[in-house]
Amino acid sequence: MSRENRGGGNHSCLRKMASAKKSGSGVLEKAVNRRRSSKHKEGPIVMDTKAVFTALYDVCEENAAFFSGTTKGQAGDAAQRLVDAMTTIQEHARSLEPVIAGFAAVYHHFDFDPHIPANGYRSLVKVVRCCLLHIIHKGRYITSNRRSIFFRASHNAAEMEAYCSALCQLRALLYLAQRLLHDNSHGNLFFQEESGLSQTFLREYASMHKGCFYGRCVGFQFTPAIRPCLQSLAISLVAFGDNYKKHQSGIGVAASSFLTSGKYAIDPELRGQEYERITQNLDVHFWKTFWNITETEVLSSLVSMTATQVKVNRALSVPPVPFDLPLVVDPTHTVTVSPPAAHIGPGPVQMRLISYELREGQDSEKLLALCRSEGGQISLSLGLKTKRSPPSPWLVLHFHGGGFVAQTSKSHEPYLRSWSQDLNAPVLSVDYSLAPEAPFPRALEECFYAYCWAIKNHNLLGWTGERVCLAGDSAGGNLCVTVSMRAAAHGVRMPDGIVAAYPATLLTVYASPSRLLTLMDPLLPLSVLSRCLSAYAGTDPQVEKQVEKVSTLSMVRRDTALLLRDFKQGASNWIHSLLDRGSADSVRKSVSEASLTSPHADPPVSGKASECSLEKGSLRSQTCQDLGTHTNSGASDVQNNASQTANHISTTTANHSSILDITLTPESKPEDVSFFLCKEVDPSVTESFSSVAIPPPAGEEDSETPWEFPEGFEPLRSEQLAEMNVQSSPVVRNPYMSPLLAPDSMLKGLPPIHIVACHLDPMLDDSVMFAKRLRNVGQPVTLCVVDDLPHGFLSLSQLSRETREAANVCMERIRDVFTMKDPPPEMRKHRKLERTNQKPAATKRDHTQLSQVTLQEEEEEGLFVGGGASVVDEEGLSGFYPPTNSEAEKIPS
Repeated sequence: MSRENRGGGNHSCLRKMASAKKSGSGVLEKAVNRRRSSKHKEGPIVMDTKAVFTALYDVCEENAAFFSGTTKGQAGDAAQRLVDAMTTIQEHARSLEPVIAGFAAVYHHFDFDPHIPANGYRSLVKVVRCCLLHIIHKGRYITSNRRSIFFRASHNAAEMEAYCSALCQLRALLYLAQRLLHDNSHGNLFFQEESGLSQTFLREYASMHKGCFYGRCVGFQFTPAIRPCLQSLAISLVAFGDNYKKHQSGIGVAASSFLTSGKYAIDPELRGQEYERITQNLDVHFWKTFWNITETEVLSSLVSMTATQVKVNRALSVPPVPFDLPLVVDPTHTVTVSPPAAHIGPGPVQMRLISYELREGQDSEKLLALCRSEGGQISLSLGLKTKRSPPSPWLVLHFHGGGFVAQTSKSHEPYLRSWSQDLNAPVLSVDYSLAPEAPFPRALEECFYAYCWAIKNHNLLGWTGERVCLAGDSAGGNLCVTVSMRAAAHGVRMPDGIVAAYPATLLTVYASPSRLLTLMDPLLPLSVLSRCLSAYAGTDPQVEKQVEKVSTLSMVRRDTALLLRDFKQGASNWIHSLLDRGSADSVRKSVSEASLTSPHADPPVSGKASECSLEKGSLRSQTCQDLGTHTNSGASDVQNNASQTANHISTTTANHSSILDITLTPESKPEDVSFFLCKEVDPSVTESFSSVAIPPPAGEEDSETPWEFPEGFEPLRSEQLAEMNVQSSPVVRNPYMSPLLAPDSMLKGLPPIHIVACHLDPMLDDSVMFAKRLRNVGQPVTLCVVDDLPHGFLSLSQLSRETREAANVCMERIRDVFTMKDPPPEMRKHRKLERTNQKPAATKRDHTQLSQVTLQEEEEEGLFVGGGASVVDEEGLSGFYPPTNSEAEKIPS
């Protein structure tokens, strides 16, 4: 096959590898070409796993043999580090190879359907393969440049040590995944107990080393376009953490963070160590403050300048006034919707109305009376003669993400403005109250009230009242589902559809294969996730300590002194790093090196680490106490609420006994929840599982500090344990908090749900299992899986073409809700999310190349550039739309 037939310029990286004199490169390239098919140009290009491991062994052995002869001076020390790293990598790879092959043979049993190859087991295997490919690429770079006078041995040794540490930790995660495969039922991705294996993962997370994933290897599993953003985010986070709670003014914090960020930019090991410390130890208020930086006036103004310009951007404050809505089963009867009152009493609900065009009703006196002074204003050019468009038949009701603890609609304005323009419809985004000050069910109450208010006052929003779609990401996706469940319980009109991006549908600490990725995810570490969920559940209010008030003059004096100190420190760091960069490695061992050479006889983690004393202070809300004590007895079936209301009363008052509607909802019994989706398992499937799954280590039950890994292996450990104060509470299993655990009767009344998930997201299994549950009860559902992007890609929609294209996928799902009840088969079958790092004039052949990892030779950064790559893992294509229920029945299992 000629080079032109193999893709021309898009495959220049392979030509570089072919021309380089590297052992093993020909084996890998031949394996890729052997799996190609010129007759099926639209099929994925599959990577031969065995060829990857062969190439890894070859490049490591060759480099180890070369550097083993270098023993003089500082170069000899760096050479020995390279030899040790290469040898350790081969050891890990030999243990991983049969495990990867075993998972590849069984993980398809956990997919939503054959067209959507995505689940946590696939994600773990994909991350391991990506790490191996990075090591191969870096090893080949070393092979090509090791004789150059510009070759920096110490720098490349640090790179290999970092990826060696990452590979070691990934090996540990795969062992835990094998345990999950052994203990879970067929087709189930969650271990449904908070003790046992779930507690094991929490204990291991608290002690395992994580800094290697936040330093040189940060974001290696994601698309290359996102990695610079994640590096900048990590630098900003650790610099911000240095100045957190120093009683400084805003200018002082910004200036100090900027000056101290230099040392973290030039020292990846220090950055990873500090990032790990911050994610493990700082409370939820730190994360609330950091995530809300985008809410500041300066940053929000800059974002507004680059975002789509809209005619209407109004911040609304709707007063807490009860109103009536007709019942669906009998419009002659009504239900009274009362304002939210949980935890903090009745209060106004904050919203933001965004509309690309000025529509009738959006400038009415009644709406203007609801505007907050903070909100944007209609353009000054508008006057009495300004044309007002007719009301739109569509409305997008949006619930933002942020872990239930941070952000508002302001942070999500960029993509909401684009949606308003592209859909030609107004967008109403709800700024619900945040935890820990307002835990569950306050946010749900406010979102449900906002939904009912929008239906009641559609004429004020430039909407005819015809079709409404609920849209949300992460925590907002959870609220979309639970608001619909409440609407069904109250008997009011249901939304026409739901679009949930990477939703959190299970807020318990149940372990799953995708949740193992929280060990390494830079945006969603487990310690941060657990703090957010505990705050929302009200089990750990974490009341922020009052900061001592100081005068303006003393604040200026202190800021000046701190600025001078930080300027001196920052300048010193920069100068020393530039002048003594070569000798720095001899003075200070990197974190990855110290971890790599540390003995395995680390002190075991005490099982009492998670049994920290947690006082249930007086600030814990009475509502959460009620939620924690609700029982299964005496609760009525939520599905019958609407019909009972219509039959027995003419007007039902949903006052703040509406909280009781939630608090008295029974926990789902196993017989009410079709969570175990496959009752009869083929014996051959069980046999294939047993070849991969591993049982708990012998004697684990009798040991206070059980040994979780095979003999002879131990993952790298952190010097300081993470604070994992996870309190078990019945509230997290409430169906209105964890809709994945809702009874079948509560799910059957939901509208069509479109889920957009991320393949490398720790919350992927939430989406896959929720989609399976909906399909199992006969509910219309689609699942689209976006590849190579992190959790929260909607908030990053302005940073790269990939994230913009993924945001457009969500927008198209909303359009489907508005334009058709059921997408035609030709749209669902074989439609995929095109990789946006392709050239604009990409051919049809290029559009098929998804889930790609490129082995393109670059300078010493060890990055992989997407677009036109020739190596693809065996996951296949992501982003297919599933067939209808009738079509799914025809697909053999």
